[in-house]
Order: sequence, then C-alpha cells, then structure tokens
Amino acid sequence: MNRFHPLVFVAVLGAALASACQTAPPAAPKPVAGFVTDMKAFDAFIATRPTPEQFRATYPDVMLVTPDMMTTREMRQNNSRYFPKFDAEGRIVGGSFM
Repeated sequence: MNRFHPLVFVAVLGAALASACQTAPPAAPKPVAGFVTDMKAFDAFIATRPTPEQFRATYPDVMLVTPDMMTTREMRQNNSRYFPKFDAEGRIVGGSFM
C-alpha cells in the first residue's frame, strides 16, 4: 500500500496544477495599432466588458471619450473616436464611433 502513496501524490498534484492553469487570468490582448478596421474583433473585445484602462492599452490610437471629457462634435468616418456606454462597475458595455 505504501508504494502507491507517491503515485497518488503525483496524481493529486497534477490535477491541482491542471485546474490552476484553467483558472489563470486571461492574457491581455495584443495592442492594435491605428484606428479600428476589424469591427468583428472590436465587438468581441467590447463584449469582454473592458475597463477604460484596458481599452486604452488595446486600442492606443483610438480616442476613448469618457463622460468627463469635452470634445468637438465633428463627424469622423475613420473609427478614431469611441464614445462608450458604461455599466455600474465602470466597464465598457457598448458605445459608438463618432
């Protein structure tokens, strides 16, 4: 019976490591240079409910217009300025380009 204890220990340790790998936080998305051209990827990113900091890290060239910012209302056609909608936790849940 004692010869099986190391095997049981290794099996339990392996299961613990496997579950830890599955619960690790997701990797940060790779920054996207320039303005938004891939709307499918952008919509998938917004569906993750990013924080404003995560948005700025992922889309550094897109101006994120938060409620405390003053901006002009000129129309832009290049998806370079995003007006987000926030949930109660301050995460982005939608919005529009203007």
